Parts: sequence; structure tokens; C-alpha cells
Amino acid sequence: MDTWKFYDITHREHVVCNPTSEEKLARLVELLRLPTNAQVVDIACGKGEFLIRLAEAYGAHGLGIDISPFHIADAERRLKARASSAGITFTQMDGADFRPDERHSLDLASCIGASWIFGGHADTLDALIDMVKPGGWVIVGEPYWLQEPPEDYLEASGVAREDLGSHFSNAEAGERLGLNLVHTIVSSRDDWDRYEGLQWYATEEYARSHPDDPDLAEVVERVSKARAAYLRWGRDTLGWAIYMFRSRSAA
Repeated sequence: MDTWKFYDITHREHVVCNPTSEEKLARLVELLRLPTNAQVVDIACGKGEFLIRLAEAYGAHGLGIDISPFHIADAERRLKARASSAGITFTQMDGADFRPDERHSLDLASCIGASWIFGGHADTLDALIDMVKPGGWVIVGEPYWLQEPPEDYLEASGVAREDLGSHFSNAEAGERLGLNLVHTIVSSRDDWDRYEGLQWYATEEYARSHPDDPDLAEVVERVSKARAAYLRWGRDTLGWAIYMFRSRSAA
């Protein structure tokens, strides 16, 4: 079935499409202290919540990019309802293809939970560094291993051991590239339970209201397998954090 239809179904109850609470997203927005009319880009913006909050808090201008037509449609509806006059645009495209009009021109560049777009965590940081001004923000969200992952979990989840590092190595990757790590916003088990559990809930609701969807059986099977893997292994094995890096100011 269509990948983005699957994620639309399973994330219909989510405001934030990653294991971060709205309270922690609010903390992130508050800590950024952007200048008025800051220029920003959010790659893999999901439903646009982060970018809309930046517009509400700071009058930020910029672009939200996502490859999912469903999420872009959601983001545009939310923007119209809450900040229709903001200088924010949402665009459906592959985030890897985005280039700002000028290098090192943005106050903030983010990619929260989609480092696969650029080929991994370090490559994502490298791409975002090229977009921001000296002293600008580079914001990423990335999972990490809480413990050595069981082989059964790797097989069930389709994740390779080398795909992820530790919380320390995620932080160190930015510092190796010349970024300053300012803060991390680490998800709790409750954050994870909410993120995963809302997918189960959304799938159940969709099954009740769309019993004739030819893709329903596949959706239910995939979510069932993911639920079992999360409850058996993932809850104790996988962590998540948003990393707040700042580009070093020019000397």
C-alpha cells in the first residue's frame, strides 16, 4: 500500500508525529528565543506543529517540507486555522532536494525524526549546518539505543544494530562537526507510550470506520506486529531525544 497513506492512518491522532510531548515541544520553542521574523526551515515537518508554533511565538518566516501529501494538507489546514497571516509556506517535496536561496542564511534549520532523508544522523547535521547563519540553530530529533538491542527485536523491527548509536554518540556527532550542543530534550517512557499507543488507537478507529478499505488488513497486520515488538523489546531498548545544536559564531 502507499507508504504515506499508512502513516496518515496511523498518525491521525497525533499532533506531534514523534515521541515528544506537546509540553516538551513548547519547551523547545521557548528555549530557542528566535529574533522577530526569523528565517527558518523544517524538513520532514509532519503536520507543521513546530513551525506553526515558531510563527505564533516569534513571527518566524519560512518553509515546512514534507514528502507526505497527507501531512502537508494537515499542516496547511492547521496554519489557516491558527496563523493564516504568518509568513509560512508548506511544500510537498523530498527534503533532500531543498536548498535555501543562499547558504548560511537561515536562523534555524530542523529535521526532527527523519535523518534517513540525508542518509543518517551525521549527514543530516552536515546538511543543516550549511543552511544556517553563524550562531544559528540546528535542531534534530534522533532515536538511540538504551541498551544492546536483542537480535529478535532487530529482526522484528527491520532496524540494523549499526543504524543507531547512543545518546552520547548522537550528541558527539554534532560537536565533531563544529556545533555547540546547547540542550537535549529527552523523551520518557510515557512519551513513547503515547506515541506508540495513539497509533494503535488510530488504527482501531480507522478499521471501525473504513471496514471496506482494501488496504485495511495490511495496516492492521503491520500495526499489530509493531505493537508486539514495542511491548516486548522496544520500550526498554529504544530512546529518543531532540538535540539543540548551535552553529558557532564567526570569530
